[in-house]
Amino acid sequence: MPRSFRTSSTVTTSIVLGGRERQRPSSMTKGRYYLRAVGWRGLICALKARALGTGVVMKLRVRGLEWPLYLRIPSVDIKVYEKVFLEEEYRFDVVSAPTTIVDAGAHIGMTSVYFANRYPDARIVAVEPEEQNFELLRRNVAPYRNVIPVQAALWDDNCEVNLFDPGGGTWGYVTEGLAHSPELPAQLRHRVPGVTIDRLMEDYGLPGIDLLKVDIEGAERAVFRGASSWLDRVDAIIIELHERLKPGCSRSFYCATNNFGEEWTRGENVFLSRGRCVRRSSS
Repeated sequence: MPRSFRTSSTVTTSIVLGGRERQRPSSMTKGRYYLRAVGWRGLICALKARALGTGVVMKLRVRGLEWPLYLRIPSVDIKVYEKVFLEEEYRFDVVSAPTTIVDAGAHIGMTSVYFANRYPDARIVAVEPEEQNFELLRRNVAPYRNVIPVQAALWDDNCEVNLFDPGGGTWGYVTEGLAHSPELPAQLRHRVPGVTIDRLMEDYGLPGIDLLKVDIEGAERAVFRGASSWLDRVDAIIIELHERLKPGCSRSFYCATNNFGEEWTRGENVFLSRGRCVRRSSS
């Protein structure tokens, strides 16, 4: 598969049911951003969304992908696409290709699609709690038989949790136990099942996890506090830590993972590996 991805000229739009997402940059800045990230047709979608006063879904064809991607405009989806496919923040070299991947905090499925194309023989479990994100996640991964979408929140217990919106966009929802309030001002979205790594492995027949990708907006503090029962079955972790949202995330993570042999960073992500499968990218 090609190392770099570029947007092709085939883009179509359809109206999104639901409100538009808040955007703070100036119109000119946003226009240049859409033009650079998704081409002039993406800019047209952004202008159409502004004129209609609602959001649109853009069907985006990317060189190197057999199937199109679906992104919301205006939203952070374009930024996620840029980070995953253009900047390739999840690129790494392999000792042997991963066969089991868990994508926790899968959002609309960009990373799962990226991994599904790079590692077509891998079984990928994509976990996303928020219902509108999950709807688009299912649409994006539908052509990939090796991707299993799961609507749940990664947690330290198998119980229902609350999902809150602190106002950071669709990639920033945070989870809390039913008896707790969020540590930052936030609006309740809905409840969702919480699920542990142990339960995911049991439910989907995973004897181990070659790669665990974690971007769960501070819930990693709870998840890694209770990691002793499953962590030795994980070969590599890619995580974005959210210390600013929940102080103690970094301590919880590093205390649990101090026996991983290799560590490096790429973009906002920390990579840890035992070296059996994943290793630092040479490029």
